[in-house]
Amino acid sequence: MSVSVSSSPAAGLVAVSSPQPVGRLVAHTLTTALTPIIWGSTYLVTTELLPPDRPFTAACIRTLPAGILLLLWERARVPRSQWLRLLILSLLNIGLFQALLFTAAYRLPGGIAAMVGATMPLLVLGFAWILDRQRPGSVATGAAVTAIGGMALIFARPPSGLDPIGIAAAVTGTSCLALGTTLARRWQSNVPLLSFTGWQLVVGGAVLAPLALVMEPPLPALQTSHIAGYIYLSVFGALLGYPIWFRGIAKLSPGAVAALGQLSPLTAILLGWAVLDEGLAPREVIGASIVLGAVLLLQWAHRPRR
Repeated sequence: MSVSVSSSPAAGLVAVSSPQPVGRLVAHTLTTALTPIIWGSTYLVTTELLPPDRPFTAACIRTLPAGILLLLWERARVPRSQWLRLLILSLLNIGLFQALLFTAAYRLPGGIAAMVGATMPLLVLGFAWILDRQRPGSVATGAAVTAIGGMALIFARPPSGLDPIGIAAAVTGTSCLALGTTLARRWQSNVPLLSFTGWQLVVGGAVLAPLALVMEPPLPALQTSHIAGYIYLSVFGALLGYPIWFRGIAKLSPGAVAALGQLSPLTAILLGWAVLDEGLAPREVIGASIVLGAVLLLQWAHRPRR
């Protein structure tokens, strides 16, 4: 008998089955990689297109409309026995993560927030060890640490006077997504993927809505750039991004999915170079190469085995 990930209609089904063919495994990996690449544009869109100082509003607009559209597209109820799990996953993957992500995006340079996010594969390994008693292998641990080192090389000279609230938001947000990714992989559900994703987005967005109303000023008269930014974040970052992410969790190991998260900061760097005309020093190119190598090594370390 061989252990691998089986197909599931909802995020989080672990089963015993035959290993996936290599071609199919590569296809799932490449598809899942689209989500962190899209999320890597969040920092650029937030700073360049959105109204300032409204992280909860941005997070709510990103998640709640996308969740409603998904539920209208594929309607399915969540069994009462799974409500508590749905609430926990919604808070970790959507509500808390998105609020903290935008808080960090508003308060920190994109690269610094991205460097904090590079710890996610290591956090997932730690959560898997705590929850499933799966001791991380030396190759996976070494690759995760190497990825952090590559990020540190890219941002070897962070600007002084970093916002402590922004740092705390980046650390906590990364931890929430790492734990949410691990739990989504463990908890089984017979709810279809799009409906389960939609429910998480709606519940998470509903938690964010009162925070945005109470803690932030009303939106100003929206300009065309503001509207374009919100539409992009909601359509690509949530409506498309989250179903792809949860599908990846169902078909790949949490460690492999978390490793793909390293593509988010690399995307932020490339967008800064291409759009904002930010230069790339040789050490940044070397650091990015190290991170990419670590991502590939983590995919190999988390491949299904007999």
